Amino acid sequence: MKKFKTESQRVLDLMINSIYTNKEIFLREILSNASDAIDKLYYKSLQGGISGLSRNDFYINIDIDKDARVLKISDNGIGMTEEELDKNLGTIAKSGSLDFKADEKLKEEDINIIGQFGVGFYSAFMVAEKVEVITKAYGEDTAYKWSSKGAEGYEISPCEKDGFGTEIVLYIKNDEGGENYSTYLEEYTIKNLVKKYSDYIRYPIKMDVTEYKEVDGKQQSYFENKTLNSMTPIWKKSKSEVKKEEYDEFYMAEFFDSNAPVKTISMSVEGAVDFKALLYVPKTPPYNYYSKNYEKGLKLYTNGVMIMDKCSDLLPDYFSFVKGVVDSEITLNISREAVQQTRQIKAIAQSIEKKIKSELLDLLKNDRALYEEFFKSFGLQLKFGIYQSFGMNKDLLQDLLLFYSIKQDKLITLKEYVENENGDIYYVSGKSVSGIKALPQTEKLISDGKDVLCLVDDVDEFAIKFISEYDGKKFINATQEVSSEDVELSGDEKTVFDKIKTALDGKVIKVVGAKDMANHPVCLATEGEVSLEMEKVLKSQAGGSEIKAQKVLKINLLHPVLEKLKSLSEQELDDMAKILYALASQIAGLEVENPTFIAEKIISLLCK
Repeated sequence: MKKFKTESQRVLDLMINSIYTNKEIFLREILSNASDAIDKLYYKSLQGGISGLSRNDFYINIDIDKDARVLKISDNGIGMTEEELDKNLGTIAKSGSLDFKADEKLKEEDINIIGQFGVGFYSAFMVAEKVEVITKAYGEDTAYKWSSKGAEGYEISPCEKDGFGTEIVLYIKNDEGGENYSTYLEEYTIKNLVKKYSDYIRYPIKMDVTEYKEVDGKQQSYFENKTLNSMTPIWKKSKSEVKKEEYDEFYMAEFFDSNAPVKTISMSVEGAVDFKALLYVPKTPPYNYYSKNYEKGLKLYTNGVMIMDKCSDLLPDYFSFVKGVVDSEITLNISREAVQQTRQIKAIAQSIEKKIKSELLDLLKNDRALYEEFFKSFGLQLKFGIYQSFGMNKDLLQDLLLFYSIKQDKLITLKEYVENENGDIYYVSGKSVSGIKALPQTEKLISDGKDVLCLVDDVDEFAIKFISEYDGKKFINATQEVSSEDVELSGDEKTVFDKIKTALDGKVIKVVGAKDMANHPVCLATEGEVSLEMEKVLKSQAGGSEIKAQKVLKINLLHPVLEKLKSLSEQELDDMAKILYALASQIAGLEVENPTFIAEKIISLLCK
């Protein structure tokens, strides 16, 4: 028995227990190696060293023997000599494929070599107690068998084999330690793993699969050799070759959605990093989209092999609703379970980000109804993109936002507001459009011919604060103390307002008179950066924020209530101050403190 040419025990332990986090990827690694072996022989034929071979002659085959607990993967690729067996499998982390990829002529041919590190083969020991490699190099007469049970070493001996190529024979471990190794001897498991990881390897992966036919009125099973992989990814096909229905079917099957997507985005980019991508904007969010359990990311492939099911670095959070695949020959880490060069991923992510925005703007321009349907599902995420970045992403996202316009009675963009209005941008926050319309400040602005945007999501006003201004126009909260008139108070009025402020005991920073409140007797406004709606949102969050708005009680100088206030006694004015504040709070959607006390005071005043 030969010893491995590295510190075998330590390195193999690392292969099995540390480098690979998911046992099922052993099949991906072996199938990738088989594809590489075929590519090497195909490349050799293109260089004139072999005649009579075409791409259609190559295949990979999988055989299962449940009784013997054997899983066999074979190919008709280039095979290995005894020397190559010893060199490539006797030295852990020695990659024959990496040496082969160094040939500059590869770039001129349609050859995709997957392997780089020479460690993928050893992932087989995660599921197998013994591994045999039976191989015959193309053009050689003698076949050889490499056999190993792991770290103690390996043996190489001559053997019999029909035809060139390589067979990997895995003697699957017995079920133990809570591990169900037997699953890798099940037909459905192997089919699923091929579909999941190796569906786009360019050579057919074949296996005898169970089929059924009716014989004498009974279902009878039989085996049929079938190709398990589709080989040609839909994203590598020309757009002219693929119908919309095919794109939709791929999306619904791949991402388990019963609805066709709102938008399909196909990308083919050449530059600092070459990649292809097929992206989808869903119609509706998954059930857990706005929860902590949702995982964003795109499927990442390299040369037809899936590396990551959800590569989160390819999508910013505000576009996390996008589904799809990216295929690029990027630098991988040693386990091929993650990328090694973040620079490459960042370059791809930046291209994807720009493309998604341009496609959403195109949808907004050319299919407004469909965009509004999309925005209903994912507009909240776009707003969070501005809020969570403290406005850093406002230039990217602000033109994608929609808000309800009271004057136009529909959702509009900020650009559309500015195009139709002179002056600044007025908005009001609230729980509903109907509630915002009923506010005194809103009624006054509308009567003056101004438009008001209704901000009904909790994040809206925070996002608007970070946008700050749009096209040189400032955002103005209509519920803050904004008045077009300078109001002069009489001595009696000033005295009454001072007493009301004292009675409210710090609940408001001041009490003012106003003539811009239509028929409403009283309302609340604010000063400073925190509005009433922001106070409500902050208070509702976990832990309950102590941040409060600086409230201003506004009393309508043109309403009969003012004369009534002047006629009240000290105690009656004290009670009325609390009642007016409760009414103003209720109009503003704030919780009324001690409603029983307020009800008693109202009844007391009514009974006098």
